[in-house]
Amino acid sequence: MHVVAQHSAAKAFSSNRPEETSLCGEEIQKDKFLIDCGADQECVIGGIVALGKFDALHIGHRELAIQASKAGTPFLLSFVGIGEVLGWEPRPPIVANCDRKRVLSSWAPYCGNEVPLEYSVQFSNVRHLTPRQFVERLSKDLKVSGVVAGANYRFGYKASGDASELVRLCKEYGLSAFIVSPVMDKTQRSYNGAFRWINTDDKGQVSSTRVRHALAIGAMDYVAELIGRKHRLVLSLHKHCCSQKGISIPKSSLLNQPPKDDAYINCTIVIDDKLVGPANVVIDVENINIELNDTSMDAEDLIHDHCFLGIEFD
Repeated sequence: MHVVAQHSAAKAFSSNRPEETSLCGEEIQKDKFLIDCGADQECVIGGIVALGKFDALHIGHRELAIQASKAGTPFLLSFVGIGEVLGWEPRPPIVANCDRKRVLSSWAPYCGNEVPLEYSVQFSNVRHLTPRQFVERLSKDLKVSGVVAGANYRFGYKASGDASELVRLCKEYGLSAFIVSPVMDKTQRSYNGAFRWINTDDKGQVSSTRVRHALAIGAMDYVAELIGRKHRLVLSLHKHCCSQKGISIPKSSLLNQPPKDDAYINCTIVIDDKLVGPANVVIDVENINIELNDTSMDAEDLIHDHCFLGIEFD
């Protein structure tokens, strides 16, 4: 890990990651860097920002937050709208937006009992910035004390900047810079083709791509090792989806990526973050079907309109 001179960090205010964002890029680019923070940007002054995409919130991302917490008030700076700008095929997030706060709260014991905060930047507002301009925005607009990034981090227009340039620019602008080595997948597992290297860019480190691949083949114990917790699938529910015998939810209600179509036993069901109990789950082409293990429970009494149901896979 490379460290450049450290600064103290002031307390940052809390923030919520928006479900959706619609902004006028030209106007926002002039007046505001973050899309979920006050115009004066006081919410991040003096903080230590971890840089990344943070899709899976996996153990590698957690390691960045841990390092940020050692240097000051930790928060994650992620980018919204990358896929739309770059023309990627739409895909569900790995962590449902409404579930990110819970996941980050679970990191507090690793981060000095402080919950990392999360802020978002509209990608279209920063995609044309040079590496120098990007660091300048962090320093002058956000007034952060330092940054944390992985050794493979790329930034700036067309990903022209690397970790060594980030360190150099941060030193120039008086910011701390902490470069963290990749967290490697130590399991060395092979699940029906999920070999150590997933693609040519994967050198065996924990990554969101690796998590997505493990979900796609239904290797839920492997997913749990990569993200450091059980995967929680979240669905938005209406009361008509259940009966006394069980719950059947159309896949259109999914808010994040499910595992492959299959039967899963000993899952845990939560509704609006309240524990319901164990259940068996069958995911088919159209629906997610849930059979509660406690036959005395009436599914109709548990569900109400606009609630969120979570399935945690064992």
